[in-house]
Amino acid sequence: MSYLNVTNVSHSFGGRQILENVSFKLMRGEHVGLVGANGEGKSTFLNIVTGHTLPDEGKVEWPGKVTVGYLDQQSTLQKGMTIREVLRTAFDEMYKMEAEMLELYEKMGDATPEEMDKMMETVGEIQTELEHGGFYSLDSKIEETANGLGLGSIGLDRDVSELSGGQRSKVLLTKLLLQNSSILLLDEPTNYLDVEHIEWLTKFLQNYENAFILISHDISFLNKVVNVIYHLENCELTRYTGNYDKFQEMYAIYKAQKEAAYERQQQEVAKLEDFIARNKARVATTNMAKSRQKKLDKMEMIEKPREKPKAHFQFKEARTPSRYLAVAENLVLGYDTPLTRPVSFKIECGQKIAIRGVNGLGKTTLLKTILGLIPPISGSIELGQFLEPGYFEQEERDKNENTALEDVWNAYPGMTNYEVRAALAACGLTNEHITSKVFVLSGGEAAKVRLCKLMLKNVNWLVLDEPTNHLDVDAKAELKRALIDFKGSVLLVSHEPEFYEDWVTAVWNIEDWTTKVI
Repeated sequence: MSYLNVTNVSHSFGGRQILENVSFKLMRGEHVGLVGANGEGKSTFLNIVTGHTLPDEGKVEWPGKVTVGYLDQQSTLQKGMTIREVLRTAFDEMYKMEAEMLELYEKMGDATPEEMDKMMETVGEIQTELEHGGFYSLDSKIEETANGLGLGSIGLDRDVSELSGGQRSKVLLTKLLLQNSSILLLDEPTNYLDVEHIEWLTKFLQNYENAFILISHDISFLNKVVNVIYHLENCELTRYTGNYDKFQEMYAIYKAQKEAAYERQQQEVAKLEDFIARNKARVATTNMAKSRQKKLDKMEMIEKPREKPKAHFQFKEARTPSRYLAVAENLVLGYDTPLTRPVSFKIECGQKIAIRGVNGLGKTTLLKTILGLIPPISGSIELGQFLEPGYFEQEERDKNENTALEDVWNAYPGMTNYEVRAALAACGLTNEHITSKVFVLSGGEAAKVRLCKLMLKNVNWLVLDEPTNHLDVDAKAELKRALIDFKGSVLLVSHEPEFYEDWVTAVWNIEDWTTKVI
């Protein structure tokens, strides 16, 4: 049974072709990983199949009665609602049914016997549906799923407007999973999730009976939960059976075959052109030359395999700072209320430290407090001399209306147009990306723009808050190489142990500092 049929869909955006004559089928039980480099159009594809974006050509059909749950990168929450209230909206239809049932009970007092029979039948049907859907144990179901993704430690009565970006993402994901949709469409669901909660989500998706489409750059996660890969590259969508590792094997073979076929054809074309050039002017051989020309004209030319621009990251190193970059004494982190007990620590020159721990315990707060961007609740922190820190924030707080070129140029007005373009190109961004507004770029492309600005600054201390979120596999590997080569110090927040485990000098678990029950 097919849940979704996409037929010959083409779509362009801002003069750039994103999808061309793409077809796709989602079958029952398929756990699909939608993969491809940053900016290839994965999120656009999900927007088209959900109807948020209309394709230029082609059609999208959802045969039969299916419910679709969609988690995108731009989902928002309404201020003034608690986490629990937001999660209860996953069951709005059930609450409407309950209200209808209660209204019928009220009307029964004035009903005729015939009306009473009809009302009792309707009430019975509603009651059965509510019981079947687990309506009378919703609160325990909400708590179980919320705890699985770490919301219990935040407190379900917290106003959603008080939550960090990572915590808001968790709320939206929890609500989506509670809806029990036939189809799940998940765009980067592990961004902002901690190791424990990724494990919980992994088990949930492994046991998911229906179908889902998942966009993720987390290879370990993909390998565990998907059984089909669709690869989006150069506006084309190609299907591979198996997990991500199997896809890589098959893709390497496909790529080698395509390159070999192109080379063979080029050699044949060269021979034909040479024969035609040498024989078309001679009377005795002109017919043979014309025959070769016809063969050449009829030949269906194989397009040269296009190599995507690869990112190359390199951080400029400033002078060596003092021995200690930061010394904290009885430091208590927090905004209005304390997030940690008093802690003391020292960060030495040359150290590369990863900070881990569940969301909401103060990882971002720690970075901002160390850099002096926010004050601590109590205690002191003293920074060393000759520090040149470079800070990478999780997300841009405001909608960035600048083009990528303008954004970097505004930060470094002394650079020439050519130098700015060259710096952005080194990060794997094409001319189309460079001249697009930052807010319309994909999450990975926007992250590369911010990394570009960071790489143009002389730094001796990199302070990075979830820099791998949204980055594709190749860009992530290149960033890891650049951080290993960087001679300065690194303070890194990351939820991906496989990204940092083999090169950091220390791992701090902020769960050891918290005053919260986790």
